[in-house]
Amino acid sequence: MERRLTTILSADIAGYSRLMEQDEAGTLNELMDRQANVIEPLLGKHGGRLIKTLGDGFLAEFASVTNSVHFAVEMQAACEAHNVKTTGHPMSFRIGINLADVMVDDTDVYGEGVNAAFRLQGIAEPGGICISDTVHQHVHRQTAYGFEDMGKRPVGGTGGTMQAYRVTAGSDSAAQGRRRSPLHEASIAVLPFINMSGDPEQEYFSDGMTEDIITDLSKISSLFVVSRNTVFTFKGQNVDIDQVARRLSVQYVLEGSVRKVNDRVRITAQLIDGRTNGHVWGERYDRKFEDIFELQDDISRSIVSALRVRMMPLELERLTQRPTVNTEAYRYYLMGRGFFHRGHTKRYLRLARQMFARALEIDEDYAAAHAGIADCNSHLLDAGDTTITVQEIFEQSERALALDATLAEAHASKGLALYTAGRYAEAEANFNRAIALKPDLFEAFLFYGRNCFNRGDYAKAAELFGKAAEFKNDDFRALGLQAMCFQSLGRNEEMIDAARRSLARAEEAIAERPDDADALAFGAGLLALLGEKERTKDWAERAVIIEPDDFYMHYNLACAFAILGEKELAMDRLEKSVGPNSLKSLKEFMLHDSDLDILRDHPRYKALLLRLPA
Repeated sequence: MERRLTTILSADIAGYSRLMEQDEAGTLNELMDRQANVIEPLLGKHGGRLIKTLGDGFLAEFASVTNSVHFAVEMQAACEAHNVKTTGHPMSFRIGINLADVMVDDTDVYGEGVNAAFRLQGIAEPGGICISDTVHQHVHRQTAYGFEDMGKRPVGGTGGTMQAYRVTAGSDSAAQGRRRSPLHEASIAVLPFINMSGDPEQEYFSDGMTEDIITDLSKISSLFVVSRNTVFTFKGQNVDIDQVARRLSVQYVLEGSVRKVNDRVRITAQLIDGRTNGHVWGERYDRKFEDIFELQDDISRSIVSALRVRMMPLELERLTQRPTVNTEAYRYYLMGRGFFHRGHTKRYLRLARQMFARALEIDEDYAAAHAGIADCNSHLLDAGDTTITVQEIFEQSERALALDATLAEAHASKGLALYTAGRYAEAEANFNRAIALKPDLFEAFLFYGRNCFNRGDYAKAAELFGKAAEFKNDDFRALGLQAMCFQSLGRNEEMIDAARRSLARAEEAIAERPDDADALAFGAGLLALLGEKERTKDWAERAVIIEPDDFYMHYNLACAFAILGEKELAMDRLEKSVGPNSLKSLKEFMLHDSDLDILRDHPRYKALLLRLPA
């Protein structure tokens, strides 16, 4: 048996079991047609070797890494074109590609590198291509395709992770909006600034400085700036600049540090050319905190000058606009934003809201602080906090938009308020506006997905939840909700895959915060879906002990017990999930939640629906 470095491509058909159940003979005929007229000719064209077929897919190897990606892109395009023309059995493949040292014989390949290709295929979307970090390093500068960082993904059963990238070949408009376009003359990633204050509590300030520099640079249309969520995956890591540049497909990387002591701020920053590791620009600033806005302007202008990018007059004006002139209000706002990004637990959301409220006591016209409160209340309401009213979110988001109509977060919060009131069409308009203003806004995609779910549009909701999960790689809810959508669509293989990935994130959240009742309750439903009965009951018991009066938690536990077939336990929890101020959206969510199908004819379930507002 020979050992060699080779490129392994694994492909399978999404929802193959469902297609076979619907029409076994027709599905097999269609698969054979795809193999003969699409797959085999393209393998020959790109120098690939078919190793074996796997019932619903195949395994192939390529001597050229680049050719493997060309093959995958052309194959997906050909299959999509075939799906458009066919009236019978549309098929969508998922493809994973890995470069590794494997053992090869005439009929098969063996080794961990092959297993990695299978895992990459498993996290690819239907019609999508997912590649490993080693493949990305070889091809991202040699092809015209886009590559979207999917972060580090759990490796099933091993406890480890692997870096993955999604290939975007021009058909995905959402991905196109997030990646560099020909209009961008330069591209940059701003790495999280290091807190040098010697005080961990000052972390909010260094993170806030990083975010505001990203926001400033994003105002320049000729400059592509990597999003906050993506660059913060590097926080706390020792990384090589050229590696970061390759991974994020950018020309330049900005790194720096912040030291804040009393009323003094010292910031060092340097701009590195990721292609050569050469130093482009660097500066050290030592100012009073009251000069922080002037300091930010200096940094942004210096970067623009060093990169020699074009700026429109309106962009120059926007670059120097600040949401407040009060540095103390700004300090509290940064604290609030720091709590908000720590994780969407009720505790941190309430702390963030307090900080935003303090900022507004100092400057009542601080639009971003109004939007921050609306954002916190939106997540708290979405998590079942019935002390918050829809009207509060309306008023706060409207106030923010009156002060600054370009705040995507405020549009998303207003959309959620409309959704909870059952005004789905109006909510959709606000979500679309939020996405247009900020194409990687997690909240917009998450809340929009809920809106579509309540309207019964499960396919679109699944797509939106999938996007939300990409933008926030520590969130477990979006993938869990996507699993519900796949269940309603009868796409069981995708449902199990989404549930497993959601559970992995929930487990990480609980490892970090063992008292996270939200993660325990949500995770209990995922464990039930995956057939882990004992762990389901253990997590459910722990969640109830921690948060006995949480309505949203009881709803999730009702779903878990319903999946296990424990009807009376499920009804006990479902009745506890209905509070004195339950919203119309809860009733509609119950009606569309397939987890509760076993309870539809239960007398207690019918009586409960009558208690909820029409």
